[in-house]
This record gives sequence, structure tokens and C-alpha cells, in this order.
Amino acid sequence: MARKRVFLYVQHLLGIGHLKRAATLARALDAAGLEVTIASGGFAVPVLMPTGVRTIQLPPTAALDLRFRVLVDETGKPIDDAWKHRRREALLKAWRAVDPHALLIELFPFGRRQMRFELLPLLEAARSAARPPVIVSSVRDVLGGGQHNPARQDGMLALFEQNFDHLLVHGDPRFISFDRSFRHAARIADRLHYTGYVVETPLSSRDDSSSGAGEVVVSAGGGAVGQTLLETAVRARLFTSLAHRTWRLLAGINAGAAQYDSLVALAARSGGGRVIVERVRADFTQLLANCLISVSQAGYNTIMETLQAGARAVAVPWAGGTETEQTLRARLLAERGLIELVEEDALTAHTLAAAIDRAARRPRGSGQSIDLGGAQRSAALVAQWTSGLDR
Repeated sequence: MARKRVFLYVQHLLGIGHLKRAATLARALDAAGLEVTIASGGFAVPVLMPTGVRTIQLPPTAALDLRFRVLVDETGKPIDDAWKHRRREALLKAWRAVDPHALLIELFPFGRRQMRFELLPLLEAARSAARPPVIVSSVRDVLGGGQHNPARQDGMLALFEQNFDHLLVHGDPRFISFDRSFRHAARIADRLHYTGYVVETPLSSRDDSSSGAGEVVVSAGGGAVGQTLLETAVRARLFTSLAHRTWRLLAGINAGAAQYDSLVALAARSGGGRVIVERVRADFTQLLANCLISVSQAGYNTIMETLQAGARAVAVPWAGGTETEQTLRARLLAERGLIELVEEDALTAHTLAAAIDRAARRPRGSGQSIDLGGAQRSAALVAQWTSGLDR
């Protein structure tokens, strides 16, 4: 029997968290026996893309500023109407070629308002198709900027009710319920499905796998906004009880060349030969499993991988632009005693050093009190919803 087809749209604009979560979902959907096509609208990040899953790279765009007001194309020029036309046609062509049983759209209509020029036509094409697919929105546990704007939330509700069959909320309501950031959650309760957190399956542990053992691992996700944290960590090292340990800094794939070189130079000057700077590690989950301390921003993917690994952790949530999502999640985790927290506006070498030393005195933890089975549960739901559809 032919596999049911899923068309998964994702647009990352600043970091790579949205793309990473979509790639993790795609792997789980593929493992559940579904045929997955990812349509990605951000700049390509080949290291994230799953094998066995078809990827369609749309003409890429990214945000020029932290408030996502200006989007630029691959040449760095602001996108215009002609670019939007080319992009919309490319997306619709890809959609028609797949003829999917399920359309899974990451974040919209709860975000990505900038992409309405292509997503509204895509939704119209899906709804009016001779054989309409199941239409699903996929969102993280907490909405980002604009969540406190009642008119904007009313618009989100209207678009969802008009266009979508289901909402996958990739979180655990025992920890954070969706109504913390979306005031109309009760209105769509019959279509809202909590999946648990979407977390990449960790690498299989091997007896000889000691990557990261005893290290302080400092990571900045994709690296677009993590330079201050990484530089502060280098300066904090000497104020901690762990200055004699190896400190491994992961700058991220999106860190600019000048930023990366500056970080390498700072580590050479101030690291005492104990600070290693790298961009990314394919075995990041293994580093978390073995490290002494994880220091990171409180991005969705990294913080959940940290909990899954049971790592002692310090989080410095990014609060740039209008973002409140990372701060809310990190504060709630700190209240549960699962992490140490340093607010971004309180970040100094001394405050970070103190938090690292507090974390070092903790026993290794466990994220088992929070549901981390979101990828597999999402895949099971999509498989269930498409099981009766014929093509």
C-alpha cells in the first residue's frame, strides 16, 4: 500500500529552531510510515535535514532585524512584489506536485504574518481541492512576539477556524498550557491536541562515547543572537570553581564570520588554553548527556534536549525585540528547580559564574516530569487523521 503523503511547510527567519523542530517532526512522520516533503523557506541548513525525507528549498528569505519587520532575499535585498510572486508560485507548484493527504504548516496562523502572501493562497488551494487534505497547524508551547495584542490574537483565531482542521501544540499542559500565550485556546479546544515536547532522539550511548565528559558546554542555538552569552561565558570562567575544566563553546551555524573570529580570539586571550570554540557538533545530544554543565539560551530545542539528557543547566533566555517566549519557559523551569536562571538584563560574568557554580552543586536531573514524546505522538496523530483518506 502506498504511503500517505504529508506536505510540511516551515519558515525560519532568524534562528534555526523552527527548522530543527520541523526536521525532527519529519523524521518521526517518516518513521511512522508517512511520505514526507518539507518545503523550507529559510536559508538552507543541510546539516539539519533528515535523510529519507524530500526537501524542497524555496527561494530563501530571512529577517533583517529582531522585530522581523524587514525580510531580505538571498542577495540581501528587501523582498518585493515580484519576489513574492515567484515564491508563491514555487510553493503552489510544489504543493500540487505532492498532492498530499495532510498539509502541516509550522506556526501559522499564530505567527509568520509576513508570509500571508503565500500561505493564504496555499490554504485556499488546499481547501478547494477536489480531494482536500487534512490541514494542521503545528506550534510550540508558547507564542512569541505579539501575544499580548488582543486584535492580533482575534485575527489568529479567525484564520484558524476558517482554514484548519487540527492544532498540534508541542508542549505539556501540566507545565505550560496554551492559554498562557493564546487567550482563545478554549474556543478551539475540540481541535487542539497537546503532543508533548518535540525532542530529537538522542544518539545511542556507547561505552567508548565520552564526548563532552566533564566539560562546561556553552551553546547559542543557531547563533544568530548568542554572541553576548558566549563572550560572557569566556569571561565568567575564571570566577567559577570550574576554571580548570574544559569549556566548549558552540557558536552556531548562523554566527557571522567576524563574530566567530572575535570569539576565537577572545578564547585564545582569556581561555588559558581551556576554551574550545566550534560552530556546531553533530553529537550535541551526546555532549549534553556527558557534560558537567550546560549553559545556553532557553530556546525550545536546546532546553528540551538538555532536560532529556538530565544535564545540570544554566539558561540565559534571549529577550530581544518583542520576544518573551524563552523567558517564560525558563522562569517556569527554574521555579520547578530544573535549571538555574540568569535573566538577560542581569547577565554579567559574575552573575553567570555564580549560576554555573550553583548548577555544579546540583545532582544530575531528569526531564521525566515533563512529556518529551511530542515527535512520536504528533506522527501518530497525523497518521490517524490520514488513515481513511484515499488518493
